[in-house]
Amino acid sequence: MRKLNRYVARSVAGAIAMVLIVLLSLDFVVSMIDQLGSLRDNYNVYEALIYVLYSTPGQVYEYMPYATLIGCLVGLGILAGSSELVVMRAAGVSTGRISWMVLKPVFIFIAAGLLLGEYVTPYTDQVAESRRAIALERQTIQHQQGIWSREGDDFLHVNAILPNGVLYGVTRYRFNEDRELEQASYSRQATYMGGHWQEESVATTYFDGDRTRTGETLLRRWDTSLTPNLFNIMALPPKGLSISNLFYYTNFLREQNLDASDYSLAFWEKALQPLATASLVLIAISFVFGPLRSVTMGQRIFTGVVFGIVFRLSQALLGPSSLVFGFPPILAVLAPIVFCFGLGLYLLKRAG
Repeated sequence: MRKLNRYVARSVAGAIAMVLIVLLSLDFVVSMIDQLGSLRDNYNVYEALIYVLYSTPGQVYEYMPYATLIGCLVGLGILAGSSELVVMRAAGVSTGRISWMVLKPVFIFIAAGLLLGEYVTPYTDQVAESRRAIALERQTIQHQQGIWSREGDDFLHVNAILPNGVLYGVTRYRFNEDRELEQASYSRQATYMGGHWQEESVATTYFDGDRTRTGETLLRRWDTSLTPNLFNIMALPPKGLSISNLFYYTNFLREQNLDASDYSLAFWEKALQPLATASLVLIAISFVFGPLRSVTMGQRIFTGVVFGIVFRLSQALLGPSSLVFGFPPILAVLAPIVFCFGLGLYLLKRAG
């Protein structure tokens, strides 16, 4: 039985890895073509290549559930096409046992996806976006991209944030109690020194009634409660954050009586992704034993792609719907997963 376990695991794991490589290769080509249209001055082909490579771990995380779905259809389809599944069933191996053989290697990919999403992709995505923003500094300022934040009467805008506690292009606006602008400053770089930020090459404009005056400072201390961790969280969209940072920032926003629905939805999508992957694998197994038992490999792959697209669209529709209609985001994320589990178990029961 151990040899049979290893044989099924190799077939399924190899197929999943192959599908993942194909998806990443296609994504790499499309992303490079897209970035070539943004080439400017410092943002050359080399920087575009670095940007795409740093974005790759995030794409691995995004494609993992769908690669397992199609990979399981391919791996089991090969076994079904050579009648090896029929031989296993004839030898007394139940569909439940075969399903468990398939799920074992899938758990490795699920664990790898969790580790990527928690420890790798938040860092690589931030580095990618920061390098791109720095290379496109002029265009970034012109189009007012970057990060906005508020602390008391101060509003600030940051062009780029590096994960090691370095900010580029920090613009700060200070208003008085009458909402009149008192001063505006721009520093080319700010570095976190452990308890405070140190701004470099600071240009400040002071507004005094109808008159203005300017001043320049080589170094300036900036005391604020905004830490590098908070900047790192604000630098990425909710889906680019780790599960722990999403949990932390969601609670932070709720404590500040701010809307945290986007971050709550992203938290449940990431936290429940292992269940989503397992449900899609169960669908793949039930399809091979059921309606796709005697079709061609191309039809199996097409069915997997279509079902993956439907699953993704259902999540994409139900998630925003929970924000609009006010029902818990966890229900929006769980609904497609529960449906897949129910359909998979039903088809397996019929096939068994």
